[in-house]
Amino acid sequence: MAAIVSERTVLDVAESGTRAVNSALMAADVPAAVTLANPRGAHALACGLDRDIAVTVEGHVGYYCAGMNQHATVTIDGSAGVGVAENMMSGTVRVRGDASQSAGATAHGGLLVIEGNAGARCGISMKGVDIVVGGNIGHMSAFMGQAGRLVVLGDAGEALGDSLYEARIYVRGKVASLGADCVRKPMRPEHLTELRDLLTTAGFDADPADFTRYGSARHLYHFHVDNAAAY
Repeated sequence: MAAIVSERTVLDVAESGTRAVNSALMAADVPAAVTLANPRGAHALACGLDRDIAVTVEGHVGYYCAGMNQHATVTIDGSAGVGVAENMMSGTVRVRGDASQSAGATAHGGLLVIEGNAGARCGISMKGVDIVVGGNIGHMSAFMGQAGRLVVLGDAGEALGDSLYEARIYVRGKVASLGADCVRKPMRPEHLTELRDLLTTAGFDADPADFTRYGSARHLYHFHVDNAAAY
């Protein structure tokens, strides 16, 4: 069934179905700005976008919304299920509400903003994405994070940054516990500058001086017998 496109460039997800809506978003003549109405928790919505378009989703979405995004700006006026912006390469994804677990998993680039809270494993295996969370994040966030930056304005759950590579983590609130090989690091002027830029880009008014930086102690991913006790 073909997606219904109105004069306001609104695609009705409930009426047309996810497959038809995603096909319309991938069409060569897709408008520069599209609104997706009545998502009703649909899974895999607005996935695989590969051009500079603005997509606004009016409501909650299910699993893997805006996955594999390239160049597009996707705004979700609601909350998102598992794996929002999973494997994103570029562009921006903004969640006005909360996000479930594995937000931004394996993402290589772009910016993911979650204005509410994020569940467990936020930024798991992140490979270059920037993630800014306005609230709290769950346990095992940034697990095996290889590159990119995770900013948390609230608190972080247990085992933050477990088995971390070179991703950088900034937390303003409390951290329940650090994962293996994740340590607290000093905030140098360059970190304050990059954090200020990230907060401004994400639309948050916060003082970078209130944050603590965490990173890898680099004892795990380059095995050395002298560090055996840390494994």
